[in-house]
Amino acid sequence: MTHESLVNQDWKSVVSRLGGAAMLEISARETKAFLRPREIDNAVDLLRLILAYCLGERGLRSTAAWATSIGLVDISNVALLYRLRQCGDWLAMLVGQALAAAAPKAIRGRTIRIIDATTVPKAGPAAKKQSKLWRVHSAFDLARERFDYFELTDQQAGETLDRIPVVKGEIRIGDRAYLQPDRMAVVLDAGADFLIRAGWKSACWLNAEGNPLDLIAELRNAAARGRIDRPIWIGRKRGAALALRLVAIKKPAQAAAAARRKARRDAQREGYQISKRTLAAADWVILVTSLTPADFATADVLALYRLRWRIELGFKRLKSLIGLRGPPGTDERSARPYVLAHLLIILLLEPLVDELEVSPRLAEAA
Repeated sequence: MTHESLVNQDWKSVVSRLGGAAMLEISARETKAFLRPREIDNAVDLLRLILAYCLGERGLRSTAAWATSIGLVDISNVALLYRLRQCGDWLAMLVGQALAAAAPKAIRGRTIRIIDATTVPKAGPAAKKQSKLWRVHSAFDLARERFDYFELTDQQAGETLDRIPVVKGEIRIGDRAYLQPDRMAVVLDAGADFLIRAGWKSACWLNAEGNPLDLIAELRNAAARGRIDRPIWIGRKRGAALALRLVAIKKPAQAAAAARRKARRDAQREGYQISKRTLAAADWVILVTSLTPADFATADVLALYRLRWRIELGFKRLKSLIGLRGPPGTDERSARPYVLAHLLIILLLEPLVDELEVSPRLAEAA
């Protein structure tokens, strides 16, 4: 489905999937995106115009000319920009409604959600110099192969494990950025479990007695069998240590060599001397989970984490299929609806994607 088809022959389908013309009219008035007919007759035409600009390759002037040429609306580029800036809350509401319609459902009694974020740069030389960006915090429902949560922030809002509301009973999968003990405790208290990638020095590792545990020594002792599955505790800034489970698997030789090369390059680029312990840890995929061995064997945990790659495929579709990139202009009133328009369309398109890419091997996904 192309951008052109979304604003032409498939437009009736888009309107229907968003609840119909009457519901769009109501939500547009509630958010003050559309108050009364003037240049634009109704909310459906307004949404079509906004999506045509945000999803297409045209600028404001060309989009306005296109709208006039097809008899949609006779509007100037200045008036179009004004309308765009009024649509942020409306598009956010439509995204929320689309997400609610696809609320997570359990897989064998459990909901599996992959947590991650992607970014797009803000426009303008000042924003580029200061590395300003838009961050899209996301949750991906594995059963439906689709996103079920979005939150749009700027670069100052970091990735946190508990930012996304917890579904009781869910299994939440995240990468190294989400190894946050206090926030992991919030997820556990809400009745969910997690499976998170870990770095060897990114947590306060403890044994059953509450004493420091040498994780690298554990890895070296397990080198012959190439696998670890044992209880472990992680210290917290506030509250008691978390009683969890450490699962680690040694990477294949080729993947381990590639990981060591990357670690050396990173150290060289950032100007520090890499340690032998870091190189030893590069040979392993290290995971921390609250899932119990009785319910999830070692192989099950490893297979589950391998599926984290699915959200990367979702981001790939969002940027390549839908065309999400840095919004034009420096005004956040127009940049926000631009990003939200792309999030809305990926939610409408995902159920129509028939062929999904194959996940890579665990070592490659790591």
